[in-house]
Amino acid sequence: MSYFIDSVRQLAGAKTIKPTPDQIPVEVRTLYAEKRKERLSGEELRAVEHKHEHSPGRHRWRNRRWVTLILINLLFVVSYQFDVQLVEGALTASRVLGFHMADINSALQVMLAYKHVVLNLLIGTTTVIVLWWLLGGRTFCSWVCPYHLVAEWAESLHLKLAARGWARDIQFHRGGRAVFWVTFALLALLTGYTVFETLSPTGILSRALIYGPGLALLWVLVLLLFEIFVSRRAWCRYVCPIGITYGLVGALGSPLRVQYNVASCHHEGDCRKVCLVPHVLDVTIRGRALAMDTDIGADCTRCGLCVDICPTSSLSYKIKGLGGLT
Repeated sequence: MSYFIDSVRQLAGAKTIKPTPDQIPVEVRTLYAEKRKERLSGEELRAVEHKHEHSPGRHRWRNRRWVTLILINLLFVVSYQFDVQLVEGALTASRVLGFHMADINSALQVMLAYKHVVLNLLIGTTTVIVLWWLLGGRTFCSWVCPYHLVAEWAESLHLKLAARGWARDIQFHRGGRAVFWVTFALLALLTGYTVFETLSPTGILSRALIYGPGLALLWVLVLLLFEIFVSRRAWCRYVCPIGITYGLVGALGSPLRVQYNVASCHHEGDCRKVCLVPHVLDVTIRGRALAMDTDIGADCTRCGLCVDICPTSSLSYKIKGLGGLT
C-alpha cells in the first residue's frame, strides 16, 4: 500500500517527504554512519565515474530502448506501406494480428467524449492495461512513445546550449500535469471531442510516420523548440497526461521496477541529473532511504538511464519474484 500511495503522490506532483532520523531503520542509519567515515574524495569519485564511463555496456539499456522504440514504430509503418496487415492503425488505436488494442489514455478520452463504451474498445483497453501493468506502466513513455525519443535527442541539444548560456531551463510545478489530466478529461466529457488527441505529439508523430506528414507537425516543432530553449523536457514533465494514466497502472503493483540499493551508493547524484523525472530518485540522496532496497515509484519511466550511469550498480531492473535483469 505504501508503494501505491507514494506513487500516486509523485504522479500528483507532491514533494517527497524527507524522513526523520527516527524513521530510518537502525541498519540503514549504521550504514550511513560508516559511509561518512569512508567517504570518497572528489578525485576518487571522479576516478570511479571515469572508469565506468569508459566501460563496456555503458549505454546498454539506452541502446536497447532506442532499438525497441524504433522497431515498434517501424512495424506500424511497414505494415501500412506494404499492406502486411500485421499491425493496423497507429499507437492510439490499433489491431495486432486482428486483435484490437487501444492506448489507455486515448480510450479514456473517447469513452468520456462519446459517453458510450464499445465492446472492441473495452477489450482493447483491458488488454493494454494488463500488458503495461506487467511491463511497468510508464514504460510505454520511454520504450514506445515516438515523441519521447525525439525529445530525448532535443534534450541533448538543450544541455549543450544551456552549458554555453544559450538556453534556459525554467522549471514549473509538477502538479500542473495532474491539472492538465483533469482538464483534458473534462473537455472530452463536456465538448464530446477528444481535445487532447488533437494536441498530443505522441499521436501526431505516430500518424505522421505511418500516413505521411501534415501541418500538425508544426505543433510538435513548437514543443521541441520550447524544450530546447526554454524548459527541458517540459511536455513530458509538466503537461502530458499520458504519463499519469500509465503511471497509475504501474502503481497497482507492477512487477517490473527499478530498485535502489543504498549499500553501494556513493550519493554523487549522477542518476538524478540524467533522469526525466528526477524526483523519483530522491531516495538516492544521503539520508533519504528507509530500507536497504527501495523500489522506485511508478512515475519512473523505466528508461534505464539511471541504471546505465550508476558506477556502482546501485540501481537495477528487478522483476518481482524473479530477480534482476542485466
